[in-house]
Amino acid sequence: FFRVCAHSRDLMSSPSPKPGGGPQGTQELTVFVQNLLQQMQGRFQEMSDAIINRIDEMGGRIDDLEKSIAELMQQAGIEEGEGAPK
Repeated sequence: FFRVCAHSRDLMSSPSPKPGGGPQGTQELTVFVQNLLQQMQGRFQEMSDAIINRIDEMGGRIDDLEKSIAELMQQAGIEEGEGAPK
């Protein structure tokens, strides 16, 4: 994300077409904005996928932890809900 912002800042600080530069200046700006939006969309998709994967991993670890706790409670002879404070 920061690379995209730095890149866009560099491009925006480069000499821009003069006002009234015609269709070529407008077309260049349109292509630049489209490319920037595509890059941002790609980065957000990567981040979203990474977050979803981490959530899935955490869910699996929680399931494993619950199984381990249930096994320990069974070994200790504690029924579910029996050891909880009231």
